[in-house]
Amino acid sequence: MKVIRIIARLNVGGPAKHVVWLTAGLEQFGFETLLVAGVVPPGEDDMSYFASQMGVEPFYLREMSREISWKDFVTVWKLYRLFVRERPDLVHTHTAKAGTVGRLAGLLYRWATPAILLGRPRRCRFVHTYHGHIFHSYYGHLKTKLFVTIERVLARLGTDRIIVISEQQRREIHEEFRVGKQEQFKVIPLGLDTAVFADWQLRRNELRRELNAKDDEILIGIVGRLTEIKNHKLFLEAASLFKGDRKESSRVRFVIIGDGHLRSELEAQARALNLNDDVVFTGTRQDPENFYPALDIVALTSRNEGTPLTLIEAMLSARPVIATGVGGVVDLLGTPQTSTNGFAICERGIRVAPGDAKAFAAGMAGLVEDEPLRTAIGERGRRFVSENYAKERLLNDIVELYQTLVSKKHEAVSVEQTSVCSF
Repeated sequence: MKVIRIIARLNVGGPAKHVVWLTAGLEQFGFETLLVAGVVPPGEDDMSYFASQMGVEPFYLREMSREISWKDFVTVWKLYRLFVRERPDLVHTHTAKAGTVGRLAGLLYRWATPAILLGRPRRCRFVHTYHGHIFHSYYGHLKTKLFVTIERVLARLGTDRIIVISEQQRREIHEEFRVGKQEQFKVIPLGLDTAVFADWQLRRNELRRELNAKDDEILIGIVGRLTEIKNHKLFLEAASLFKGDRKESSRVRFVIIGDGHLRSELEAQARALNLNDDVVFTGTRQDPENFYPALDIVALTSRNEGTPLTLIEAMLSARPVIATGVGGVVDLLGTPQTSTNGFAICERGIRVAPGDAKAFAAGMAGLVEDEPLRTAIGERGRRFVSENYAKERLLNDIVELYQTLVSKKHEAVSVEQTSVCSF
């Protein structure tokens, strides 16, 4: 089976790792996969090194970018020509921009053929994965409404199956924003190489030595691109409230791992909040198996998420997490057990309403002051992720979906040929 996989760009984040894992991993099941990607723009960290490490050589389309531009027409045309040349059995798009241009090119590929005069479009299945969505918190009202409309049309006309990575995400996209039909959706959680995070206890001191952290010092870290949707400003506001309310706060430091165009602005905010000695910006790091064990608490303050890989990796390292209750975070953290001071203690983490700095500070304080709670949450999270988010499970789920879709395609061709012969 030949598969073309498309992603807008291989920038730092979960989607880039996801498509590389699938491209490399499906080879053992007899799939021939071509990974197509746009170019990472200035100001964003490139993860093409990860593809190289996994033995994947992407086909780059330089016209494909995150933002809307006239180059999108060129991208659609080049993807159409690529489909004609490669004749894929299945095209799988990932992220919003790739999903738009890929499925538009797919419509052209299906119908721009002389065989259409006989009512026979080209046979190819199209799958789209929502790693997150852009239906709120990214753009203004009119632009968001336009994108939702485009997604509804593409789901109806150019998509055989829609993959979401959590049940919460399915409810949002299908029930709240009315994209797609219920039977189109398939929930397939993320998967990753869990073995990388084995023996995390042995690597606890790697980053702590670099930061000169004392044994009794608690490090609260946040991992991700320094961009608006991740809302690091909320993290710093909560850190300021936490430090101002507690005498013992000198034994707590805040670590921001990642880079992006907001770095100078966030550094200025930290200075304005008098957090110079309390906040460390490490920049981008490529060793999650080392930096997660160094942290005592992992935070996430996003306005919108799919299922964040950062939380999954933190949980694999048995780190207790505190996060805003957006998207697939809700499914990761599990059922709330108790609620107090604006935050909920869930099975596998602390959940806070988006934008509530006071509640976020209170939730961090609750974890800092209760070591047994940190240990219990961390261990429950580790077991849950180990059992449900392994790369092997992801590969098996995708193989089953692909084989089902393509077998239906072959059945359709067989029925069509029988009908022609009978005629």
